[in-house]
Amino acid sequence: MPAELEPQDKLIVLNDLRFHYLDWGNDGAPPAVLLHGLSSHAHVWEPLAALLRPRYHVLALDQRGHGDSQWTPPYTTESYVADLEAFVDALGLGPMLLIGHSMGARNAWVYAARHPQRVERLVIVDIGPEVMPAGVERMRLSTAAPDEFDRPEDALQMMRLANPRPSDELLRLRVYNNLRQLPSGRWTWKYDKALRDFQRAAAAGLPTAEMWGLLAQIRRPTLIIRGAESDILAADVAERMAQAIPQATLTTIEGAGHTVPADQPAAFEEAIRRFLGL
Repeated sequence: MPAELEPQDKLIVLNDLRFHYLDWGNDGAPPAVLLHGLSSHAHVWEPLAALLRPRYHVLALDQRGHGDSQWTPPYTTESYVADLEAFVDALGLGPMLLIGHSMGARNAWVYAARHPQRVERLVIVDIGPEVMPAGVERMRLSTAAPDEFDRPEDALQMMRLANPRPSDELLRLRVYNNLRQLPSGRWTWKYDKALRDFQRAAAAGLPTAEMWGLLAQIRRPTLIIRGAESDILAADVAERMAQAIPQATLTTIEGAGHTVPADQPAAFEEAIRRFLGL
């Protein structure tokens, strides 16, 4: 990434917790806030930030328990949304473009439903009020994966075996920015290990009926992006979501699984570009 597009690492205290976020600058432009998925981090948005930066002031938040933000349960939808509310208030952000993937997308649409005056446009990436059983099982099995590695390359190899779709460059971006070195010299994930308790994480969301109800309350132009090979968001659920949101558009990305931005970055960015008129 050119030096002028490198983000600044910033820290902020919200709800008595320390948060890290990336800021690509462009003060005075409309804000774009980007929310990563479960066990991920703000750096995964770097490719999209390069697309958005000419028109938007791009900000990507490490949500609690992730990246370089503080580890403090509870890791619930209500907690994440309260953190986002505090983040927007602290920075005095006007009507924003709000983009979320997976867990971050759920947090984004809850916020958008409750604060319509703060959201100009919304992008929901590969998550719905209901999750496919195959995705549930895959995520459950992932909790048995190693927590520590002798080298960062070992973590990279494990992630490559789990998903062959992303390029080496994008996989390194995701993995290497998600590792920290232990006093022993070994490496481990940055996110709180409590997040690997999938049963607890699955129970941390709002009730399914409430999530459907919140979707119906969204009154802003919304893009729903689904990976054609996703094991999380079923095609029929995505279609129901598009019907529930009055101003929604559904786009399906061929050749992508759940991690759409990494699996098919060009097609993902083109969908964003069309939605925003860039």
